[in-house]
This record gives sequence, structure tokens and C-alpha cells, in this order.
Amino acid sequence: MGFLIQRVWLILSHKSFLWILLFVNLLGTVYGYDWYMWQLENTEPKFWIFVPDSPTASLFFTLAIIGWLIGRNFKLIEALALITLVKYGLWAVVMNILTLVETGELSPVGWMLVGSHFAMALQAVLYSPLYRFSFVHIAIAAVWTLHNDVIDYVFGQMPIYGDLMIYMDQIGYFTFWLSIACILLACWLWRRRLTTVIQQ
Repeated sequence: MGFLIQRVWLILSHKSFLWILLFVNLLGTVYGYDWYMWQLENTEPKFWIFVPDSPTASLFFTLAIIGWLIGRNFKLIEALALITLVKYGLWAVVMNILTLVETGELSPVGWMLVGSHFAMALQAVLYSPLYRFSFVHIAIAAVWTLHNDVIDYVFGQMPIYGDLMIYMDQIGYFTFWLSIACILLACWLWRRRLTTVIQQ
């Protein structure tokens, strides 16, 4: 089993695969910003940076990949990528499943969002061995993430899911604790890496 994991990691971390991953994430980022364009058109400019959550998360990961390809670690970007990719990846999966439960159906686009956003969260975890962020970077990323929640659910800039808007209070509560869980995940990965380095 350990041999299989090593082989898979050799493929995932190979430069050729990272170039493919960079291209896929870049395309997804562009598509995501285009997806939010209609909401941005109805949003005050001061809130624009906080509206397209998922594409901004994939943009962070795209920048992190560029760093790995040139032999550098953009540590703050890596912390932001991990926390926001897992958060918004899982958030979108849950929201689309709730839409299915609420309406009894989910469009092909909805299922595409489930698959693509789950992949977002998964890749953030799979590439954790490459992260080199410190606790300071996690703290800054945590402030960004929780501040984004305030903008979304206090100032009303959250992603619009028509059939779920009546549950915004509950969704806001869920989102806050999802943010905390993702921040704790980053802390756990950081501590595990430190422990590994010490043991070596």
C-alpha cells in the first residue's frame, strides 16, 4: 500500500502533471469569475473582491502551483489556497445537495459543480506535502476567511442560491463553522509537518 501511495505521489508531483493541473485550475478560475459576473454587476465595487469565492480560491491554488513549478513556496498563498479551496469546495457541494433535497432535482450544471468543487477540496489536501506555510500565514489566511464570512452574511454578499435564500441564517452559521474547521485543518497539517521535521 505504501508503495502504491508513493507511485501516485510521484505522478501527482511530477512537473508535467503540475503543468496540467495549472492549466485546469486556470481555466476553472476564469470560468468561475465569468460565472459570478452577473452578481458582480449588481454588487457595489467595494465588495467585488469578496463575491467570487470559489474562483478566488482556485486562483490562490493556481499561484501556488506556479510557485512549485519555479521552485518556490508562496507560503501565504498556500495557506489561503488550502483553507479556501477546502472551504468553498465543500460549501458548494453541500449547497447543491441541499438544492437537490429542497427542490427534488439538480440540473446537469449543478452536478458539474458538485464534482468540480469536490475536486477543488480534494486537490488542496492531496498537495499538502508541498505546503511550507507557518502559523503566521495560517493566522493571516484565517482573518481573510472569517472577514469574508462577515462580508457575505452580515453585508449580504454571499453567493446567491435562489431556492436556499430562505435559509441564509442557517447557511451563514454552517459557513462560519466550516471556516473554523478548515483553519484547524491547516493548523493540523502545519503541526504534523513540524513534528516530521523534528523527528528527522
